[in-house]
Amino acid sequence: MASRPATTVKPESPPVASTGIPGLDVILHGGLPRDEMHLVQGTAGTGKTTIALHFLRAGALAGEACLYLTLSQSKPHLERIARSHGWSMDGITVHELSPGTVMDRIAARQTVLPTVEVELDELFHDLRELVVKLKPRRAVIDSITALQLLAGSIARYHREVVTLRQLFVEHGCTLVAMANHPAELEKGSMPEVIFHPLSGCVIQLGQDPRPYGDVRRLLRVVKARGLPNNGGYHDLKIRTGGMEVYPRLGAYAMPEDKAYRRMASGVESLDRIVGGGLEGGTSCLLVGPSGAGKSSVATAYAEAAARAGGHAALFLFDERPETYIARSEGVGIPLRKQIDAGRVMIRQIDPGEIAPGEFAHQVHELVEQKGTKVVVIDSVIGYFAAMGTVDVLVTQLHELLTYLTRRGVLLLMCGAQEGFMSMGTQDSVDVSYLSDTILVLGFYEVDANIHRCIAAVKKKHGQHDTGIFELSVIDGRLAVGTQRLTGFHHLLLPDTKAVGGRAGEENG
Repeated sequence: MASRPATTVKPESPPVASTGIPGLDVILHGGLPRDEMHLVQGTAGTGKTTIALHFLRAGALAGEACLYLTLSQSKPHLERIARSHGWSMDGITVHELSPGTVMDRIAARQTVLPTVEVELDELFHDLRELVVKLKPRRAVIDSITALQLLAGSIARYHREVVTLRQLFVEHGCTLVAMANHPAELEKGSMPEVIFHPLSGCVIQLGQDPRPYGDVRRLLRVVKARGLPNNGGYHDLKIRTGGMEVYPRLGAYAMPEDKAYRRMASGVESLDRIVGGGLEGGTSCLLVGPSGAGKSSVATAYAEAAARAGGHAALFLFDERPETYIARSEGVGIPLRKQIDAGRVMIRQIDPGEIAPGEFAHQVHELVEQKGTKVVVIDSVIGYFAAMGTVDVLVTQLHELLTYLTRRGVLLLMCGAQEGFMSMGTQDSVDVSYLSDTILVLGFYEVDANIHRCIAAVKKKHGQHDTGIFELSVIDGRLAVGTQRLTGFHHLLLPDTKAVGGRAGEENG
């Protein structure tokens, strides 16, 4: 006899409690499931206490009774941490359960029971009375690792954590337990791993030191029972004011932008080379040696978009904003006017501080909140030097490009190329395969004078001119010749010598 198919029901997420950290709530699709125990694991300095305070403050602000049980630090110390972020502990009951406090009370009593038994009995007696009296909706225990000092054995340690979980969950409280070890090391090496089955969510915090600059902090949801979540690693920062978590963009789940609205640069002859302009929802790589004009061409598109009523953002990894603005003004691009009007944002990136997720978050905020339509990264080499591991960053840059193109944003990336004015060799990363359009810029010599040139070597959307044209500044304005350079060979090809005659007669 054929078995009857199982009855299907509509998927339903459990009620959740916000963590108080918007980015973490996004990763958890709302927050931590209520009336369960959750585990936050990480070594010292990874941000466990900061997460705990965020979680309880969110509850206090919502009018919920909140309890902070501390076995590892004093109440004055917690209050000092809160004040360092500009926070108040109002609405949060802090209860110290240090082994020393328990021992003081035991010493005042006469008993023949083993010390371990008495310590734990005292501790849990206090907890039961406190939970019944306060009726907390949220609680934090910092940390359950300290319970091991009282338990005396792993088996007893596990049993007492089970008892702790039962105590809070049966009273309708969401408990977040802190553990001082990473979530996953060598199998069986850390006792907190055995608590994963008891926990609704397990969150791992970590630090990745870099050769120079600030440490890169990371967060990963190891487990989220009955709750959708964004897996993998996410960047985070701890600053004055609390923790910021930067969820990955999730670009591949977004709908495609198929409009491909054409954007002009304001330099008619430049737009003609690329078939009338560059399209929103595409990426353009500008390649050439230093000084060839890559930044000026990219800025022309950004300023033109702002002048047309849009918003543009320029991220500088290699240059100061004032220098960049002055140089743009020198080639006839009135960038400062658009910045003062709020239509262009220019931001210098600190390579020792930025994390890939934080950078993507900054771009995401501008696109979603400001409606940014043009983004410039100057330069790709600076981006990779600032962010760290190349293998991971190529994937992250690919996700960023996917997000921007699906939002109809034009991305312009400036990439340095070895050649004229380069000193020695430099590490490079090939991102040309990610680009819809590639513009190559270079230098050539005529009668002991240096000239610049530009060519479109790739364009996926529409036709483009395959000729090489002179790029210059005429009367203080960026200009592109109207006639192809003729009589020359190997102008833009590497490791070959340009040969040819005069070019002035062939260009406007």
